Amino acid sequence: MVMGGLPSGRHGRRRTPMADINVTPLVDVMLVLLIIFMVTAPLLVTGVPVNLPENRAKALEQSQEPVQVSLDADGRVYVNDVETPMSDLPQVLEQIKQEKGNGGEAPQVYLRADRVLDYGQVMLVMGELNRAGLNRVALVSTDSSGQS
Repeated sequence: MVMGGLPSGRHGRRRTPMADINVTPLVDVMLVLLIIFMVTAPLLVTGVPVNLPENRAKALEQSQEPVQVSLDADGRVYVNDVETPMSDLPQVLEQIKQEKGNGGEAPQVYLRADRVLDYGQVMLVMGELNRAGLNRVALVSTDSSGQS
């Protein structure tokens, strides 16, 4: 009894090249990249190390990139991760309002303050924000699990 095997190149039949694309490796690589970006994206937001207070509020939803104003434990003010002296803060905030304020609407401002700061220092910065017309201020905090 003769058994028929797979045709090989030596016995007269040629294999035709496969014209289909194998997408399984592509999907695997894309899923791994998606997971990597999902893990690293939240870590890229925080630039100034601030020990935030805790709360149980829900996260805000927004469509535009907010302005980040941070106060570290020493009371230094950072606007979008750039250290700004308190004397220059009104001019910087006015410039931000002119640049990012679209259609008369003030841009969203995230105020991040270290929990060891005096309440008065935070209120000074909030007063400057209000005076500059930036009245859409969200105070950033962490939930009980430590996520901001």
